[in-house]
Amino acid sequence: MPKVTFITADGTSQTIDHSHGSLMEVAVDHDIQGIEGACGGVCSCATCHVKIPVEWRDRVGPPNEAETDTMSFMDDVDETSRLSCQIDLDESLDGLTVYVPGQPD
Repeated sequence: MPKVTFITADGTSQTIDHSHGSLMEVAVDHDIQGIEGACGGVCSCATCHVKIPVEWRDRVGPPNEAETDTMSFMDDVDETSRLSCQIDLDESLDGLTVYVPGQPD
C-alpha cells in the first residue's frame, strides 16, 4: 500500500505508511489537522480540501463534476485543489505529498 505525506497549514509534515482507502479516510484516521471529512466522504461538504503538487496532478487525475461543483462554493480553490474524499489510494500514488490549506492553529 502507498505511503502518503500530509503537510498542514502550519508546516507540520506527517507521513502515513501502508495507506488504504480514500485520502480523506487516511487523513481522518490519523488526525491530520485541517481535514475534517464532515460528510463522511460523499463529496458534499469540502472539509477535506487538499492541494496536489503539479508533478502529481496527472497521476491523481482531475476532479469530477460533483467535486468541481462542491469546490465552487469555497475560497482558496485553484488548479491544484482536490477533495481528498475523491482520491482513492493505490500503488500508483506511492510517495504522494499533499498540502492541507487553511490557517494554522
